[in-house]
Amino acid sequence: MPLLEKLRWRYATKKMDAQRPVPADKVERIIEAARLAPTSSGLQPYEILLVTNPEVKKRISAVAWNQQQVVDGSHLLVFAAWDNYTAERINQMFDYTNEVRGFENEGWEKYRQQLLATYPQRDAEVNFSHAARQAYIGLSAAVIAAAFEEVDSVPMEGFDPAAVDEILGLQARGLKSVVILPLGYRADAGDWLVDLPKVRRPRGQFVTEVA
Repeated sequence: MPLLEKLRWRYATKKMDAQRPVPADKVERIIEAARLAPTSSGLQPYEILLVTNPEVKKRISAVAWNQQQVVDGSHLLVFAAWDNYTAERINQMFDYTNEVRGFENEGWEKYRQQLLATYPQRDAEVNFSHAARQAYIGLSAAVIAAAFEEVDSVPMEGFDPAAVDEILGLQARGLKSVVILPLGYRADAGDWLVDLPKVRRPRGQFVTEVA
């Protein structure tokens, strides 16, 4: 299958070609894949910041162990999760769903009330952790879409979230950075990983069938 071949092609690119930008249409399709990804209760409790400003990327790289892909990649996606579930946020998504679908459903409205009676009362850290896990679903969709577009990407947790939040002004928006994803193209030389075989555990050590 073409998709599986693309996934075999992709790897965690160690050196990107700073002179080769990713076309805008490819970036938009990668972002759209993340936007279309499933999330718990359809709340989409995260946002993506698309960073192309070279100076901002340099500042982020400085708090991301100076990983050069952040700078050399033409685009940087920052996945930022809601810092908490609030009644306002939950109602906004349910109202928007009703607006898009053009009607209200009794079962859907009961589910709204169930979430309102549960989520806002929980500890904020519990809610952020849950929202962050949803962001990772979107990250996975973006990584797969990038591979399909033959665009290199490198999911990164190795950064100071508080520092990135400050650089991007996320606290004022009720967001916290979770993971970042540089997008670019592998350099012709200088990447020690590029020609090495992809290593994944064999299916027999990875999948347990319960019949």
